[in-house]
Amino acid sequence: MTSPFAPQAIVRLDGVTKRFGATTALEDVSLTVDRGEIVVMLGLSGSGKSTLLRHLDGLEVPTSGSVEVLGADVSGLSGRRLRTLRSRVGFIFQQFELVPSLTVLENVLTGALASLRGPRLGLWSYSKARKLTALTHLDRVGLLDRAYQRADTLSGGQQQRVAIARALMQNPDVLLADEPVASLDPESSDQVMALIREIAADEGLTVICSLHQVDLAISWADRIVGLRHGRVVLDLPTHDLTKAQVMEIYGRVATTTSELRAVEDELLHPEPAR
Repeated sequence: MTSPFAPQAIVRLDGVTKRFGATTALEDVSLTVDRGEIVVMLGLSGSGKSTLLRHLDGLEVPTSGSVEVLGADVSGLSGRRLRTLRSRVGFIFQQFELVPSLTVLENVLTGALASLRGPRLGLWSYSKARKLTALTHLDRVGLLDRAYQRADTLSGGQQQRVAIARALMQNPDVLLADEPVASLDPESSDQVMALIREIAADEGLTVICSLHQVDLAISWADRIVGLRHGRVVLDLPTHDLTKAQVMEIYGRVATTTSELRAVEDELLHPEPAR
């Protein structure tokens, strides 16, 4: 009999390879993530981080291998079954993906669109209960007083907080985040990542996130998975890691201050992800 305290695998990738024509984005990737775990993927642009995340939401189908999320074979889903899975998987994007002309509250409510029936007519489409839930999430991220403000009047850090509240409207089991702080200043980055970790702990969420900031990843994650050229080159809990070990993900170790700054500059100002 399985112990109720034993880890529960909520995400499994087994031998996943993904090719786009002659380009191999992922090669023989096997990975398991347990319920409630916070995993950060590190690697240079083009290493396969975004592609891997897109497989977990069914946005990409592997060329070979299998992807299982919440007990479902993702590549075997379509139509209503795929929409049902996606309703349980929240996604936070680098560029926020808000509707600029809508209010903050309306943007948060779009997280509940999958549960709506009939025409979508702005705030009138949502029940009083959903509006109260959206306001609760805005309070959670510290933006209740901005509920009726246009989204495009907010700072970058505030817009990412709105995106977090929108993802929470799905009541997800898994939260995916693709470079969620890449366009934010260091202070806002720390605040956003601390908020995600706090919410994940309170709600029991499983979080899989891609980052470029090594120090932030080490301080924030339970575990770091390193990708290089589409392959997993490191997979360890953060308490067993040093920064030097993590830098090996990038194929080289900085031995002088100038080299370290050069590598970190590349991580902080990466080329746009494929």
